[in-house]
Order: sequence, then C-alpha cells, then structure tokens
Amino acid sequence: MSNPLIGAPHGGELVDLIVSESRAEELRELSLDMESVVLTDPQLSDLELLANGAYSPLTGFMCKNDCQQVLETMRLSDGLLWPIPICLDVQEDAAANLSVGQTVALRDAEGFMPAVMHIKDIWPVDRQAYAQGVFGTADPAHPGVDRMFHTMGSHFIGGDVEVLTLPLRFGFRRLRHTPQEIRTLFKKLGWRSVVAFHTEKVLHRPDYEQTIRAMAHARANLLLHPVIGRIRPGDMDTYTRVRCYLAACQKYSPGSMITLSLLPYTMRYAGPREALLHAIIRKNFGCTHFIVAPCHAGPEVDESCTAFYDPDAAFSLAASYAGELNLSVLQFEDLVYVEEDGAYVPKKEANGRKIRSMTEEEFIKRIQDGKKAPEWFTFPEVAKEMERSYPPKSVQGFTIFCTGLSGAGKSTIAGLVCARLQEMGGRPVTFLDGDIVRKNLSSELGFSKEHRDINVRRIGFVASEITKNRGIAICAPIAPYGATRRQIRRNIETHGGFIEIHVATPLTVCEKRDPKGLYSKARSGLIKDFTGIDDPYEEPERPEVTLDTTDMTPEEAAQEVLLYLERSGYIR
Repeated sequence: MSNPLIGAPHGGELVDLIVSESRAEELRELSLDMESVVLTDPQLSDLELLANGAYSPLTGFMCKNDCQQVLETMRLSDGLLWPIPICLDVQEDAAANLSVGQTVALRDAEGFMPAVMHIKDIWPVDRQAYAQGVFGTADPAHPGVDRMFHTMGSHFIGGDVEVLTLPLRFGFRRLRHTPQEIRTLFKKLGWRSVVAFHTEKVLHRPDYEQTIRAMAHARANLLLHPVIGRIRPGDMDTYTRVRCYLAACQKYSPGSMITLSLLPYTMRYAGPREALLHAIIRKNFGCTHFIVAPCHAGPEVDESCTAFYDPDAAFSLAASYAGELNLSVLQFEDLVYVEEDGAYVPKKEANGRKIRSMTEEEFIKRIQDGKKAPEWFTFPEVAKEMERSYPPKSVQGFTIFCTGLSGAGKSTIAGLVCARLQEMGGRPVTFLDGDIVRKNLSSELGFSKEHRDINVRRIGFVASEITKNRGIAICAPIAPYGATRRQIRRNIETHGGFIEIHVATPLTVCEKRDPKGLYSKARSGLIKDFTGIDDPYEEPERPEVTLDTTDMTPEEAAQEVLLYLERSGYIR
C-alpha cells in the first residue's frame, strides 16, 4: 500500500485506512490461513488512531528506518516532524514465526480481527537506545522505561495496515469521534478557532478556569479531549472519569461553547516529546490551539515532576514547533484559589494573599475519608460522581497480599486474618489459598519459574475482580518476583486497597520448619528452581506490614495485620 501523503503537512488531508466492504470480506477469508498477532490494549489504541487518521499521515506501524530517524531527529525519513515512534512490538517466539513480505491478522484478545498488516520490516528492539530517544532516560523508575524493559516485546514489526473496522468500543459510544467527524462538526457549528484541552484526570475548578481563560485569550471554542486508554496505575476507572466530565461540561454556558470527545490514546509519559505528539494529534482533529500544562505527559514522581523533566520543557518544545504545525500552543497557568477574592488567579499574581490549592490525590483521600468536597476545588456534581466510585475505605474492597518464603507462615496468618474478618462481617471475604487456586485455576500448570509466575498473576487477577466488587481478597503465594507483585498492586489499586504483607521469616528458620520436606529435596537436587535455594526471592521494597514469625505466634502476627487495617480505615 503506497502512501501519497508522506511529507504532507499535519492537519491536511486525513489518511483513511478503512477498506471497502468487499475488500474486508476478501481479507476475512484470507485471514484463515494467516498468522495472527494478538494486540494489547495500548497497541489497539495505536491501531485505532492509525485507522481513523489521528496519526496522519502514517499508514501503518513504522519500519526500522523511520523509527531510528524519529528517535534521533524527531522526524520521519521524509523530513516530516514526528516525535515518538509508532511501532508494533512482539515477543521473540512470535517474531520467529514472522517474515518480511508476510501478511498477518491483527486481533484483539477475544480473537476479533480489526485489521491486517503487510510486514515490511522486522528488527530487534534496542531497549537502551529506545529509552533514551523516547524518554530521555533509561532509569527503570520511569514508568515508561519500566514498561519497556518488562512488558515490551523483543522485536518490532513494521508495515502498512488495512483496516476492516475500528476496534470494538462499547462504553460511551456517542462521545467517540474520528478526526473527520470532529472536523465536520466544527464546520457545521461554524467554529473557526478551537482550543484543545488534553487531560487524563477529572476536570476540577482549576482546570475549568484555565479552559475559560484559554478560550477567551484565543477567542475560541473548546474541544475537551480526555484520553481514555491506559492511565496511570491507581487512577480512577474510565467510566467514573467520563461521568465526571459530563457533569463538568454542564458548567460551560452556553453549552455550544464546548464539545466533549474521548480520545482512545494510551499514555507513554514521555514528557516533552509526547506533548508534541499530542499537539500533532489535535491538529489532525482540526484544532487551532492546544494547551500544554507544566510537566505535560510526565510521570508524577513528585509534586514538581522534576525527577525526569523540567516543568516547562513540554511547553518549550511544543511551542518551538508551533509555526511548523500552524498551531498556537498555549501555556497552562498554575492557578490558585485566593480566599478573599473567591476566585482563581495565576500563582504569580497572588501577591502574598492567602491561597488554597489541592492535588487530585489529596481530594480523593478526602472523599475516601468521608469528608465533604470543597466547592472551591470542584463542582458539587463532580464530587457526587466521585463519591459513588470512591466510598470510604471502611466499605470499599481491598486485597491482603501475603508474600514470603515457603514455611514463613503466610498461609497460617492469612487464614487467621480471614477468620477474623469473617467474624466481623459486612463484606464477603475470599481466601485464595494456594492449593485451592492450583486445583481450580491452574491445574494444568507445573512448578517451573514461568508457571509459578503465571499462577501468581492469576491469583492477582482474581483478587482484583474481588476488590473491584467491594469484597476482601486474601492471598498467600510465595510471589518471589518484584515486577509481578508491582503489576498486581497497580491493577488492584485501580479498584481499591492493596495491603502487601511481607512475612520476612529468615531462610534458616523456614528450612528448620520445612513441613513438606521441600527444602531438603531442593538441597539434594530433587526440586529445581526452588525459591530461596536456587531461585531468588526479591524482597518487597515498601510493604505495608513486615512480619518475622521467628519469635512471633501466628495470632500475634494476624493481630498486627488487623491493627494496620484499623489504623488505615479499612475496618472499624
């Protein structure tokens, strides 16, 4: 498939990769003999943005030359500005079954095929170079770098795609638009100037005030364009966020000033480069202005985000290319609430007057603690929606995740805690005991390192579902690998609480106990890859509770867990 638009300016004619129905039917028949590549949610988001033209003028996932040019120069091989590679990564075993010239079916996790890809290039990922090029760092503390080293596949495949249909999206379908649909809407409404506001979080009063100021400055209408792909671990779910956006939109008057549209984009947290990509996307949606916030698209390492990017770096980079993009880049001002004026003003204009400010994390904690939401920070309608999804800790779901060596006392402690919580009542309690999980969820798995890790991930998935439905899950696997435990924590904290209990009983004590004789078998070589003997146990970095049962009874250990739950507000 050729691309006549390579080199065309951003915001020009949009690429349309969706084929005719006759071609789609032909591809469906051919797909029966094709290799399949199953896409993750972030990859499906990229495919959708390729398909609907938001990534115009790209016609597929990048090949090696374009990828390297983007990493080194922020330009495609033809010279067009493009700051971040749009590549499709696959695992090594999948790459071994693929070859240049091959056509593969691109499928979602359910087997649905939205597109096919004509492979032009396959090459191994240079993780170090990719990390430095995209994120400006190879520090694994950066969430994007962490994902790249622990989740991204070993190879990239590049080539044009033919799209049969957009990926299936069921929630809030009336709020999902292609760039062409948005452009048509702007034309119908007579909007000549439109400012786009990118957000990953709920729209509170400071953001509302910022958008009003930007609209006045630009004499423009507003496209409220939140991303709804994967968000930061621990952030609220998409449905709650969208209900909050709908509530906030009612505050704009008249209603014809604003359009709300959901962008199926997955954040990379690449800071300045990603801010520039966001600007290009909004240009393709027909916007004339784009707001860039301090630390735009940066990971929230601390309040200032200075661990990886200077707070103003994103605005500076995007603004430096504003002329080439023919897009006005507006800087998000740091607004604070001045009590005596009852209004928001730029922080630099507060002039020593008493001010109030609050982070979203602090606000959510207030909601969870059952405290009234301050109206100077958010609208009552938004607070009401958040209260529905963020009940006090005493009624929300949570997971107790006990981890430690075999023989440390995990299962006994977990069983005691389970019994005490069931005695209290109020919420369903599920003990995901290792033997029960092995029998009912993982009966086909062995005890290799890979299979043991799969088993732990399954436990984490079930626990997240229990937590989401406001129950209590209690788990007691060995779970020796820090990366797996971190992923489970991230998944569960999206829905409720996660309490990691490190049962830190020393190896020498565990060996002496050895109720099943496993350590002696491992020492004699009868069991391979046994945790603590010939396979490492990675100790938790910041567990909520640490217990050493060497000189502590199981009852005393269980009481420590219950006291933590009470102090933290999970039980009363």
